[in-house]
Amino acid sequence: MTIKVGIVGARGLSTLKGFKEIPDAEVVALCDLDEKFLDEQAARHDIDYKYRIYEDMLESDIDAVVIATPMQLHVPQAILALEAGKHVYSEVTAGVTIDELWWLKEVVEKSGKIYMLGENYCYIPQNQLILNMVKHGMFGEIYFGEGEYLHEARNLALKKTPNGAESPTWRKYWQLGKRGTFYPTHSLGPLMQWFEGDRIKTVSSFGSGWHTDPRFRQEDTSVTICQLESGKLLKLRVDCISQRPHNMSYYTLQGTKGCFEAPRGLGDQHKLWLDSMGDEPDQYKWRPLSDYQEYLPERYKNATQEQKSAGHWGGDYFIVQDFVDAIKGVKKTPIDVYDACEWTAVGLLSELSIMNGGRTMDMPDFRNSSSYRDQIIKL
Repeated sequence: MTIKVGIVGARGLSTLKGFKEIPDAEVVALCDLDEKFLDEQAARHDIDYKYRIYEDMLESDIDAVVIATPMQLHVPQAILALEAGKHVYSEVTAGVTIDELWWLKEVVEKSGKIYMLGENYCYIPQNQLILNMVKHGMFGEIYFGEGEYLHEARNLALKKTPNGAESPTWRKYWQLGKRGTFYPTHSLGPLMQWFEGDRIKTVSSFGSGWHTDPRFRQEDTSVTICQLESGKLLKLRVDCISQRPHNMSYYTLQGTKGCFEAPRGLGDQHKLWLDSMGDEPDQYKWRPLSDYQEYLPERYKNATQEQKSAGHWGGDYFIVQDFVDAIKGVKKTPIDVYDACEWTAVGLLSELSIMNGGRTMDMPDFRNSSSYRDQIIKL
């Protein structure tokens, strides 16, 4: 049986190549309000059915929807799809308010359908390699992780009109119009997979103030500290304002038996140190992560060039494969609605924290909540 997929948001086609490489899945429908662009993309990618009205696409015989629209539309469109009996793959973030996350969780549970958050940074090969090494205990007990998303994105929030004036895009409000770590999941997702089985207990966030560009409410840099239920610590930095080269996938990991650091740029590379290397304490030296390629999951080792070309070094293929396998019942959803809500809520609680002087905010337990009382956010 071929799983028929519809994509809403013709400018968000990162999953398309992945679906094309999976024999029992096919993108058959595309939806977008911009009719000219919709026609161009459908013709370019040989997609038969085109829709300008999202509800019309949901009435077709598709099995699943990929939501690749602006983030303020993710929850409303996910709920409509789930209520129409469709499985959902949603781009990040899952939603833009805490209430939306509760609605999403409740509808997913009621629907019995697959909901997966498309956090493709979890699928970057090096992050998967580190995950496998963590599972093998090579870092000992891990207790600190760090993620940074440094992406100067002001040009995405303001576009030029034909007469040269500036016109705001949705990002002006829903991303750079927010305070705190508004876009946490690229930094957080891989860390939470490394700390598998733990959950975020509290969130505290701090901002640098406004120095680079006063047009935006987003501060130049926001730093968020997440304390896990185990007491372990995660540190996130998001900076989409500062004038600097991009570094959108920087991570560190520290354990009792070793540590890892991603590249900073200028020829740097993924590197690690393990006490199993046998160095004397005053002679600890980094080694290239590439020396440990045997710990890369087998499917990454055996990936075809077409699969690798799907994007994010092959990650965009494997995340789609996992979504399809979850629909078929072959495996559990790797990034389910509870992960999606918790990871997204870090950004929303970060905004509350930073607007209250860095106050520590408690994370709701989306997986185990049983009443509306469990949903109260206290200052």
